[in-house]
Amino acid sequence: MKLSLCMIVKDEAATLPKCLGSVKNVVDEIIILDTGSQDKTPDIAKQFGAEVHHFKWCNDFSAARNDALKYVTGDWILVLDADETLTTQIVPHIFEAIQTDSHLLINLVRSEVGAEQSPYSMVSRLFRKHPDICFSRPYHALVDDSVSAILAKESDWQVGYLPEVAILHEGYQKNAIAQQNKYAKAQAAMESFLVHHPDDPYVCSKLGALYVQTGKIAQGLELLIKGVASKQASDEILYELYYHLGIAYTRLQNPRQAIAHYTAAIKLHIYPMLKLGSYNNLGNLLKAAGDLKYAKAAYETALRIDPNFAAGHYNLGMTFKALGLLNEAIASYNQAIKLNPNYAEAYQNLGVAWLKLGNLQDSLSAFGKAIVLHEKYNPDEAIKLRRSLREMKLI
Repeated sequence: MKLSLCMIVKDEAATLPKCLGSVKNVVDEIIILDTGSQDKTPDIAKQFGAEVHHFKWCNDFSAARNDALKYVTGDWILVLDADETLTTQIVPHIFEAIQTDSHLLINLVRSEVGAEQSPYSMVSRLFRKHPDICFSRPYHALVDDSVSAILAKESDWQVGYLPEVAILHEGYQKNAIAQQNKYAKAQAAMESFLVHHPDDPYVCSKLGALYVQTGKIAQGLELLIKGVASKQASDEILYELYYHLGIAYTRLQNPRQAIAHYTAAIKLHIYPMLKLGSYNNLGNLLKAAGDLKYAKAAYETALRIDPNFAAGHYNLGMTFKALGLLNEAIASYNQAIKLNPNYAEAYQNLGVAWLKLGNLQDSLSAFGKAIVLHEKYNPDEAIKLRRSLREMKLI
């Protein structure tokens, strides 16, 4: 089976080498469609052996992606963005999956590096070269609509998924979003689509979430509630709708409604790793309300799903601290730090726990590491922590 990488790019010189390096010895062909780069993106692509084509940008990601598909000659197509990399461990699983004759599409788990909310998503990025598979929607372009149409006509096909993390996505980090002006581009494209598809639950979810994220909470709620009421929403889309309703009501300081929506989200039949954000946020709300027993249960469920979820260990540690279980809290903080060595808040609360246990040496060591990390990532917190330590005459 010949595997082709298919990408659309524009001014991606900073991230493209890492992306293409991750697939250099995996794919048989690299197809790059450049939509108007002013930097060295096309030259970098050619250095990796890519076949580079050009496309005049028309504010429609699907149109560009479909044009790129025309140049693919492989049996299977892998789609990546320039801010994504393929994980090494997924490669043998991909080759095994594409040997299955009945597979039309393989969904892949993507890790959202640096995301403040849900750490994983499922993306339809690996599919067979089929004449009727095409992308739709101007932003968050998907092949899912065309795949559903094919499955309705050709029932022998199946959609599969690989449970391991396949893609690392760094595009949700704040600096990347600012550099690419992602919010503005996304909003413009989705608002245009919404005019002609006012009841589409997927765009209600994506645009509603974007409105909430950018402070337009009333507009976001209207779309998210409309999406939930739709009869066309799959469980995966319903999950996102409920999840973002939870975020919206949290921002409106309505924890009861937020808890209800997170609870509805985790009851849906979707891949468990996708529920981590809801379990974590639910735990945060329960902990804030003083319901420590159920907060602990929410975090522990998240960690059963993904033992490598650093934020889950940290939040469980905070719950143990609130319960007065300081040794258990220390163990959780240490696990969070092991998984994320730059976890300043975990170091800071580790210092608090050691101090409460009377271990001044380990406490000061943890506080010192917290200050170093805060100075790097959040200088105001470093100032506040130093001030607190001086007031307690610890430094």
